[in-house]
Amino acid sequence: MAKVCWPYFDPEYENFSNRINPPRVSVDNDSCHDCTLIKFDSINKPGILLEVVQILTDLDFIITKAYISSDGGWFMDVFHVTDQQGKKITDSQTIDFIEKVLGPKGQNTEGVKSWQGKRVGVHSIGDHTAIELIGRDRPGLLSEISAVLASLQFNVIAAEVWTHNRRIACVLYVNDATNQAMDDSKRLSIMEEQLNHILRGCQDDEKVARTSFSMGFTHMDRRLHQMLFADRDYESAGVTTTTDVDCAPSFRPKIRIERIVEKGYSVVSVRCKDRAKLMFDIVCTLTDMQYVVFHATISSEGLYASQEYFIRHMDGCTLDTEGEKERVIKCIEAAIQRRVSEGVSLELCAKDRVGLLSEVTRILRENGLTVSRAGVSTVGEKGLNVFYVRDDASGNPVDMKIIEALRKEIGQTVMVNVKRVPGSAKAPPQTRGWAKTSFFFGNLFERFLT
Repeated sequence: MAKVCWPYFDPEYENFSNRINPPRVSVDNDSCHDCTLIKFDSINKPGILLEVVQILTDLDFIITKAYISSDGGWFMDVFHVTDQQGKKITDSQTIDFIEKVLGPKGQNTEGVKSWQGKRVGVHSIGDHTAIELIGRDRPGLLSEISAVLASLQFNVIAAEVWTHNRRIACVLYVNDATNQAMDDSKRLSIMEEQLNHILRGCQDDEKVARTSFSMGFTHMDRRLHQMLFADRDYESAGVTTTTDVDCAPSFRPKIRIERIVEKGYSVVSVRCKDRAKLMFDIVCTLTDMQYVVFHATISSEGLYASQEYFIRHMDGCTLDTEGEKERVIKCIEAAIQRRVSEGVSLELCAKDRVGLLSEVTRILRENGLTVSRAGVSTVGEKGLNVFYVRDDASGNPVDMKIIEALRKEIGQTVMVNVKRVPGSAKAPPQTRGWAKTSFFFGNLFERFLT
């Protein structure tokens, strides 16, 4: 029998085009008086737009304008960005990082892989076990989840919790009392059983809730979008509980899909209230739905954002049927609304310890508050938590007695900041007057250290 000889392919052939035409990135602070221009050119490849937007988003940049073009196998884009205070990006270390991670050396992904802090929202967390939870949301559920982890002596060192359309999705990083990842299969099995029991509530159907474990890193926001998309939360658009302000027509996303026959594109136009990470959420969803963005224009006009994407499916087809268009519209609207929160935000900074999250969420639950979104970070020995809460019973702002209860339970060393979420109907009194937005702790952490 004749021996079959397969042709040899150099394993480096895939990177050949990058070596000939390496990506180029420039950070321009001269062309525009009120923002920084980040220009990026490279060989086009699947998912590159999401990769770039994800990096800029993780740096906490606000994208005010963007122009994307990727015809002819070449990807070219310009982003107009500012920091959280609306100022230009002038920090030399940040600029050097952008040039490194988006430049030729960053294309081997080693630069991104070594940048664990920004991807998980903490600076140094060591070994950990990642837990992914998804199920039907109900008042007090986050408190029950954190109580199970505390009873098993697991410390939550990083977490992100989203709720949307009566569903809850969580990504949590935990370790044990020795700051090591848990590899005891028996303890993990007990944890999984208890968490699934809580998530399912009175229902026996395994499809109602899911718990999974891993030992690796993940991009939390990206993963939460994927989990809720796979859970088909976009199919329950009619049951979202929101305030009257949020339901006003001017605040709801306006999404339209048209077809340009001569160019072979479907054009997705989105107009909605502007906020941080809006572009990331939309691009993430289009990517997960297997659509390729060939051109895009992004702009902000006062409180509103206008975004337009020229897309095709990965198989080259456009959105031809009304069913396809309706599904894309529902998915984009869900992606926008997942990160929208109502009520007020509570920001807490305290010495980290096992059970801290459980104590705080228990107090919130006992005072009749529902957590609609939460973020947990760890910086050294300090735990940084932010909760978006609302009072389901009365719809009133958070009573300041709850804040005093938090201080009493956790200790006088805790720093608590209370702020109204933009769009809420009523505003609670400000404490300390700190002006940083939620999920960006800034002065809160600095004051705790002093």
